[in-house]
Amino acid sequence: MKSKELSVDLRDKIVSRHKSGEGYRKITAALKVPMSTVASIIRKWKKFGTTRTLPRAGRPSKLSDRGRRALVREVTKNPMITLSELQRSSVERGEPCRRTTISAAIHQSGLYGRVARRKPLLSKRHKAARLEFAKRHLKDSQTMRNKILWSDETKIELFGVNARRHVWRKPGTAHHEANTIPTVKHGGGSIMLWGCFSAAGTGRLVRIEGKMNAAMYRDILDKNLLQSALDLRLGRRFIFQQDNDPKHTAKISKQWLQDHSVNVLEWPSQSPDLNPIEHLWRDLKMAVHRRLPSNLMELQRYCKEEWAKL
Repeated sequence: MKSKELSVDLRDKIVSRHKSGEGYRKITAALKVPMSTVASIIRKWKKFGTTRTLPRAGRPSKLSDRGRRALVREVTKNPMITLSELQRSSVERGEPCRRTTISAAIHQSGLYGRVARRKPLLSKRHKAARLEFAKRHLKDSQTMRNKILWSDETKIELFGVNARRHVWRKPGTAHHEANTIPTVKHGGGSIMLWGCFSAAGTGRLVRIEGKMNAAMYRDILDKNLLQSALDLRLGRRFIFQQDNDPKHTAKISKQWLQDHSVNVLEWPSQSPDLNPIEHLWRDLKMAVHRRLPSNLMELQRYCKEEWAKL
């Protein structure tokens, strides 16, 4: 059985007594340390000038420095390359090694495997418009930002396809009903919602019945937009944000906004990720699916209840 290392303080005492002229036997008797240990500590002190534990070399790496650099180059060039592909390329270079070895080598370069984020496909025109939008609003005051009423639509599945829940269970009970989340084909149905919010809180949340068109969108604005601004105390000078969906930019939608003197925030195309309401939709879906609704009526009720809490 491996013995416990001596403390640094005790090792320093051994060296100190050796410097004062004491012999190995006397140091052993005074400090109750085996003579072989005393001799070893003094040898190490004479060789390295310290009694501290030095870094161990460990098992030699299966990868050469050249091989490590080659792996980093491949990962940098193609971030979506798999460990299996990297393993094959290592074999081709004459350095066969395990996947864990490759993974550790890449980690040492500060690169880690993560789930790729989904982003809208952007053309050069889209990128230029987004950059211009960011520059134009870079110096907006907090007061101005507080007046923005953000809006969007979203679909919520009854049984969320990507919903995750952890359960406490015993081995062999993974498929017990209490430990599973029910799923059906195509999500078991879904509801479409329109909602809005500002820095002051959430506004109205409306279920969209059927397929929404421009006339239906205008009716949603007519019944909910101004009332939401009033509930949130934004005043008549609030700024309304909507994306460039054809229903939003249709003639009757624009006419309604113009008739009611609503200031609309110019919005770059292909930019749902710039809308902060996306974070609220995510929080809403997670909160609703934690409650495990069993039908669409429950799903709608839970959405209303959880929206009011956000």
